[in-house]
Amino acid sequence: MTRRIEVTFDYRCPFARNAHEAVVRADQQGVADVEWWYRAFSLDQIHVGEDETPVWDRPEGERGSGVLALEYGIAVRDAFSDHFLDVHLALFAARHDKGRKINEVDVLHDTLATCGLDPQEVAAEVASGRPLAALAKEHSEAAGKYAVFGVPTFIEDEVATFVRFMERDRVDDLERVLDLLPFARLNEFKRTQLPK
Repeated sequence: MTRRIEVTFDYRCPFARNAHEAVVRADQQGVADVEWWYRAFSLDQIHVGEDETPVWDRPEGERGSGVLALEYGIAVRDAFSDHFLDVHLALFAARHDKGRKINEVDVLHDTLATCGLDPQEVAAEVASGRPLAALAKEHSEAAGKYAVFGVPTFIEDEVATFVRFMERDRVDDLERVLDLLPFARLNEFKRTQLPK
């Protein structure tokens, strides 16, 4: 039976990058019998106080350093889905491998072009406001319904589990996590120190 699992992302988080490299590889290779859904989650919004304006209701340029990249990722996911997995990994790589500022339009357009997309077409989708509305909905639901506080969080059968992968692109680590997700009696398993 195919499992449906959502996994949250924000391109600024190195642990999300580690997990998503494994998820994308598993998704592309059909390693696990899972239907993956990639849910955007804003780390900028997590740091907004209760009485402050949500990032998606702020003027462009005042939304934080990760929101624009999320808008572009959502635009590709929803309107150019055949390119999403490549763009998804490329946005993580732009930030973490190349040290580029993913809140700059030129960086985002360069990244899209390397993945075979017309940056202007994606920019038009972002300008429509649909990706920003999707971010608001996805983030708010994750935080409200599932108490999600960070990325990557895996959501399956109404249960959310935050996981911090320490190594990149480890499908074997992902498979272990997939085995543990249904084990709801285990709430927290955290090492006090990392082995050196």
